[in-house]
Amino acid sequence: MTGVAAIAAGPLVEMTGVGVFRSGRWLVQGIDLEIRPGEIITLIGPNGSGKTTTAKTAIGIVRPDAGTVARSDDLVVGYVPQKLSVDRSLPMTVSRMMTLTTKASGVDIASALERVGMAHLRKAQVHDLSGGEFQRALLARAMLRRPNLLVLDEPVQGVDFSGEIALYELISELRESEGCAVLLISHDLHVVMAKTDRVVCLNGHVCCAGSPNSVAASPAYRQLFGARAAEALAVYRHQHDHTHLPDGRIAYPENSGHGHDDGHDHAGCGHDHGEPHAHAGETGASPGNKAAHDHA
Repeated sequence: MTGVAAIAAGPLVEMTGVGVFRSGRWLVQGIDLEIRPGEIITLIGPNGSGKTTTAKTAIGIVRPDAGTVARSDDLVVGYVPQKLSVDRSLPMTVSRMMTLTTKASGVDIASALERVGMAHLRKAQVHDLSGGEFQRALLARAMLRRPNLLVLDEPVQGVDFSGEIALYELISELRESEGCAVLLISHDLHVVMAKTDRVVCLNGHVCCAGSPNSVAASPAYRQLFGARAAEALAVYRHQHDHTHLPDGRIAYPENSGHGHDDGHDHAGCGHDHGEPHAHAGETGASPGNKAAHDHA
């Protein structure tokens, strides 16, 4: 059976056996994915693995050719696409960009910008924004709808590393303050693992899924990204007791006992980002077929 149904309660979105067939080939097949209220799910995978196709199918932009997609009756989506065609050379304020495709009051615009730390740049020209500021403006634009599901396709593109950390922390804060679920597409598990609840690794199908630690330890993840990526994750798993500020500085809480750099290797020191220990059985089959390029 193929189609789209509505569900009154439970998950915001539930995909069962979903496949998308285009131009004579399957972009994704057999996708099972459940998005529950208030959780952060990260889709990872190599280029062309079907991440964007899966996200677009989940929210109804792409219609499935196999399987079913059930959506909650009260689903409201805020979407930040991978690429947004905005000519940054045109004279356009941030406030104006916020209303290119939707109507909003000045109060709503100010509130959305305030939530992403951009209130002071409301009248700034878009072409004067840094990469991180531009992405924050797009995030504020998505929040105008007061979504209960925020879908972010590679939200840190064009942003330096410290800016990436700050954006991911902002996304986590929005989840906490707004109570919305987040479906996040990323290439970098080592960056998002401290802020995500579940990871789904794609390569045309679901290769493995579970907590960040269980996915990082799975053979399917190692086969897709290589042993070096897995080793980098092992070193990264340490207690995250600090905050990365937008300007790249690191702030520690009082009495944290940290003066970083403590110089020790956290791989196997017995603590990890506060995530539960990985358990066997949370990962799926190893990757086999590769999907065609995932057109954004």
